[in-house]
Amino acid sequence: MNTVKRTRDMVMMAALVAIMLLMTVVPVLGYIPLGFMNATIIHIPVIVGAILLGPKKGAVLGLVFGFTSMWKNTALMPNLTSFVFTPFITMPDGGSGGIRSVIICLIPRMLIGVVGYYAYRAVLAVWKQKKKLALTVAGVAGSITNTLLVMNLIYFLFGNTYAEAARMNVENGLYAVILGVICLNGIPEAILAGVLTALIVSALWKVKKD
Repeated sequence: MNTVKRTRDMVMMAALVAIMLLMTVVPVLGYIPLGFMNATIIHIPVIVGAILLGPKKGAVLGLVFGFTSMWKNTALMPNLTSFVFTPFITMPDGGSGGIRSVIICLIPRMLIGVVGYYAYRAVLAVWKQKKKLALTVAGVAGSITNTLLVMNLIYFLFGNTYAEAARMNVENGLYAVILGVICLNGIPEAILAGVLTALIVSALWKVKKD
């Protein structure tokens, strides 16, 4: 039985990684260009995988997401602020983001599935029968984790360099602009992630039972 489960989990991991790679290379499928950055829905397979396979595999899938983001920003779809996600793109001052870019690109993405999984378990611990609610909360929590960590790390690690590259008007303060990005991009992404996570995982459970 353990062998069957391990094989099934490996197949699921491979399928989710393949989906993420497809979402990376197909234009606007996983990364939606906004000019100064990309909105993402590629984090949804990470959350789904964490719920189905556990937080450790969710973290691995998040790491895959991080590397696809670095690849996208380096070679496939670089934009004005790609240097915050990859050390291989030159900053406006001619330098490199270095380890700061790696931290922003990888650490928040590894935590997406972990937070999503434990949010799901936390809701079930209170309302055992509310599985769809738990799935929705997991999707929202995982997505918000990505947005909050990425944007706050950009603020603390790159600050005005990011604002200048993105040609942002920061008269009212840079963090006010960061909050605007979080609200305008992060909230719709989180809602979409919550809905899709609930639909996808419920459908996979139904197929598994059938």
